[in-house]
Amino acid sequence: MNNKITLGLDISTKTIGVCLAESVKIPAQKNIHKCKILELTHISPRVKPKPDNKLEELFKKVDIIKDFLSKYKDSKITNVVIEEPLLGSNNLYTSTILVKFNGMVSRVIYDLFDMVPEFLSSYESRKNAFPELMQPRKFNKKGEKILKLNNPVLFGNYDYNCDKKMIIWEKVNNLYPEIQWIYNKNNVLAKESFDMSDSVCVVLAYINLNN
Repeated sequence: MNNKITLGLDISTKTIGVCLAESVKIPAQKNIHKCKILELTHISPRVKPKPDNKLEELFKKVDIIKDFLSKYKDSKITNVVIEEPLLGSNNLYTSTILVKFNGMVSRVIYDLFDMVPEFLSSYESRKNAFPELMQPRKFNKKGEKILKLNNPVLFGNYDYNCDKKMIIWEKVNNLYPEIQWIYNKNNVLAKESFDMSDSVCVVLAYINLNN
């Protein structure tokens, strides 16, 4: 059956979305791989007491993450894929911290599973997980309809300022309606739910790209 186990991570310094999934090749359909989610969760490492030094705090968070991920050592993982941090932030300090943290977690993956993780940008992740999101742009920044034909772009069929994370969550939820998402006390989807759906997205993209 050529089954493969993929661990997908969506990394931020506050929460990491974690998706463990099995890719099951369907013999009757030559190049079709069904993605079965084995576990979908998250970790929000909190260091107490909080160090004054931000780098020290990151080191301690990584220790917590390593303990958490160690439970997957016997899961026969064949691939690990990580969504690369988005570096378009206007806050250079935030981007730098995120890159450092991403590298630290990547080293944890190497130490635990003896493999170098692979990386996909959020653009590659969304485009390859859900190709139908690539559509000609219909509306400009002002919300005005574009009449001239243009090349397909990601989320082209949506308003220019659409909530991209919500759209990805909806796509994942439609594929896996059995998932139990996290809601806050106001019964609104919690941020952790979007980290989890992003981890599913990067796994789906990885499987589609490699099969």
